[in-house]
Amino acid sequence: MKDDLRAFPTFDDAEVYRGMTLRDYFAAAALQGLIANKPYMGIDTSLMSDWAYKVANSMLIEREKKVNK
Repeated sequence: MKDDLRAFPTFDDAEVYRGMTLRDYFAAAALQGLIANKPYMGIDTSLMSDWAYKVANSMLIEREKKVNK
């Protein structure tokens, strides 16, 4: 699994300005969905962030399967 992929890289001439990792982007999206769901309010934040990164890792694995077909 490539975990150094960037979600929003930008290029300026020969330099690359690295954005957040794709893993962080996926985790942020998962966490946002969890937080927006009221039944999950009050859950320990470390559990929520752990879950978000598990989802992100799963998404990266599935993405790699699709990209490398």
